[in-house]
Amino acid sequence: QVQLVESGGGLVQAGGSLRLSCAASGITTSIFTMGWYRQAPGKQRELVATISSAGSTNYADSVKGRFTISRDNTKNTVYLQLNTLKPEDTAVYYCNGKLRWQNYWGQGTQVTVSS
Repeated sequence: QVQLVESGGGLVQAGGSLRLSCAASGITTSIFTMGWYRQAPGKQRELVATISSAGSTNYADSVKGRFTISRDNTKNTVYLQLNTLKPEDTAVYYCNGKLRWQNYWGQGTQVTVSS
């Protein structure tokens, strides 16, 4: 059974930082394209960042230069470093793993940024 378990969310002031973790079981994250998405209240889920099996990264324009996605294949874990947080970054952040027809989601972790 595949599980993606996010952690690291919380309440932080604007300008602060958080590091989200996504621990995977049942899949080998190194061969998947792993990503982080977020969904704010009343809005659609949107892409934040992805990292391919080759290590190529892709970011939403709104987070470029502030967020960094990385992976530790020895721990089967993907991270999202969130710096210089803004109130508009407030959302539930979801971990995702894709490989061909396989598409897995975590349960999400709440990030709240106060002004």
